[in-house]
Amino acid sequence: MIRSLFLYVSFIFCFISCSKTTPLPSNEKKLITEKVNQLYSQYGKSNEAVYNQPISNDLFSPELKKTLETAINASKADIEKVKNSDHPDEKPLIFEGAIFSSLYEGYTGYTIKSIRIHDKTAEALVQFEYNTAFPKESWTDVIQLIDTDKGWKIDNIIFDKKANHSKDLKTSLTDFIQYTKQ
Repeated sequence: MIRSLFLYVSFIFCFISCSKTTPLPSNEKKLITEKVNQLYSQYGKSNEAVYNQPISNDLFSPELKKTLETAINASKADIEKVKNSDHPDEKPLIFEGAIFSSLYEGYTGYTIKSIRIHDKTAEALVQFEYNTAFPKESWTDVIQLIDTDKGWKIDNIIFDKKANHSKDLKTSLTDFIQYTKQ
């Protein structure tokens, strides 16, 4: 009888302890929230900011930073090429719309819905809203971050399929770079 009771209590204790999730350290959540907010305050709702300021070392992973810089430099080169061509009134290859958000028009507001950390990676689910058109648009993008020796860095953005035809930011930038080489 005692043996059965002990086995039963042990099973329940094991089940309860295994099913608990480790709470997200509030400091890590705060740091990730700051990075997401920095992205959208520094680079805003349109593409102009990427042309007018350097790409942040503190905000983006080295891989994403390099891809962003390559894409921006390819665009700037095409702008100059068109400007100096026989047809300077043609439209160069430029980033159009909000490149850090699924919806081309950008957003009027956003809310960080949740943050999940797994070892050295994290995902922040960000719900966006665009309410200057009818009907109001809303969608959720996933900001992927990596924990580096210099803190959390944004490594990619997975776009909401209902608002964007591109899978993610890295793919979109890589496709843009390839298109400028044609």
